[in-house]
Amino acid sequence: MMDWLLVPFAYLTGSVSSAIIVCKMMGLADPRENGSGNPGATNVMRIGGKKAAAITLVGDALKGLLPVLLAKALGVDSVVLSLVVFAAFVGHLYPIFFEFKGGKGVATSLGVTLGVAWLLGFVVAATWFVAYKIGKISSLAALVAATLTPLYVWLIVGDVNLTAIFTVISLILLWRHKSNIQRLLAGQES
Repeated sequence: MMDWLLVPFAYLTGSVSSAIIVCKMMGLADPRENGSGNPGATNVMRIGGKKAAAITLVGDALKGLLPVLLAKALGVDSVVLSLVVFAAFVGHLYPIFFEFKGGKGVATSLGVTLGVAWLLGFVVAATWFVAYKIGKISSLAALVAATLTPLYVWLIVGDVNLTAIFTVISLILLWRHKSNIQRLLAGQES
């Protein structure tokens, strides 16, 4: 029964907005009210540069990684682990501490993949990197990596529950990037 408490813990951890905290600590503008209005690493880079974005990226990845590592250390079953993965991700998208207005979830989804299996996280990150090097567009790289993640989960981890939850996460990532997709299709994405 204690295992199930990890699910709300993961949501609360995911709800901590690295972008807002980093911007506040570095004396930068609120990312929800500047740039794209998205509290994520890409918008923080627009507002405050590479250092602020890197700190935000690491913070967002850690809030996905840590609850998953804790769940694995406690030996939870695949269903609970899948729910912990999803809860951390959803916490980032809809943070209780910040009026349920969060980021798009790319860095947090990377964190949960790293928590599930280091190789999985590495393959997802490498996919993003290769797609970025080819296309030079961060959102396109994120979409490519998100689309392939469920396949990677199945091939590397081989767990039905985790594959299903990462399929849902990938669909949400695609949905959260719908404006980016429209700009990509129109040839207007920067």
